[in-house]
Amino acid sequence: MDPHVRDFFNYLEGARSASPHTIRNYGVDLREFFAFLDGKPLAGVDPLAIRGFLAHLKSRGHSRATLARKLAALRSFFKYLARENHLKTNPVLGVSAPKREKKLPQFLDLSEVTNLLEAPTGKTWEEKRDRSILETLYSAGVRVSELVGLNRADVDVLSGFLKVRGKGKKERIVPIGEKALHALRDYLESIPQPFRQKGDGVSSPLFLNRSGNRLTDRSIRRVILKYAKRVCLKQGISPHTLRHTFATHMLDRGADLRSVQELLGHANLSTTQIYTHVTTRRLQEAYSQAHPRAGKKGDS
Repeated sequence: MDPHVRDFFNYLEGARSASPHTIRNYGVDLREFFAFLDGKPLAGVDPLAIRGFLAHLKSRGHSRATLARKLAALRSFFKYLARENHLKTNPVLGVSAPKREKKLPQFLDLSEVTNLLEAPTGKTWEEKRDRSILETLYSAGVRVSELVGLNRADVDVLSGFLKVRGKGKKERIVPIGEKALHALRDYLESIPQPFRQKGDGVSSPLFLNRSGNRLTDRSIRRVILKYAKRVCLKQGISPHTLRHTFATHMLDRGADLRSVQELLGHANLSTTQIYTHVTTRRLQEAYSQAHPRAGKKGDS
């Protein structure tokens, strides 16, 4: 590994408290970039080289969102090199990110999410775990990385709150509903005795695999796909689908945008505003039904 890259990853992990997921993705992006450079030194990289890399990726069929993400990795890397005086100038400064396609988040309607949450019906501790995973994702709207990072000490089953560690290891307190709490209590009581003794109590993982160790992001995705298939839901259901569903249902039922932003752990309100499409639709329907001069189908 290039020593500058190694130092950059140490910086991300230490000073920036970046998640393993972010570091892993940045590693993939930088390896692709170095392969494209084909031995060209970093000191010789200029905006034309960065644009050439993006054009190369586009020719291989990468989406605008992927290009923007890879450019963000390069932007962070070269900003670090310039700040540490390893480079005189930052070649990414003159390169703008491609405009992303405006895609509305995929979400489930109430009947679909209910079917999914009620799909795990078995009495084994694994099925009880799966039920509590699904209920928690929908009830709290947490990211999958936040879910797998939960420890047993982070769950207050009496007051109904979770202590969640989000991006940059920022902590927030998130309420969870009674059905999710019931599923969590049921799961915690069913954990095999040998697994309960693992860890020091404070850092004991909440959601366990069959070996008694912490579940991974990938395992959570498999759990969701398993039950989505069982109840014949549409393709492409992921943990983030339940996060989108949480936000959409909250706004559709009158929650204010700032509250949803805080619950989701979004740093910027603009990130949360993508969910207002449902609220807008609901308001338009209410207007059409209630305003005397809105006009109704069939009116002349």
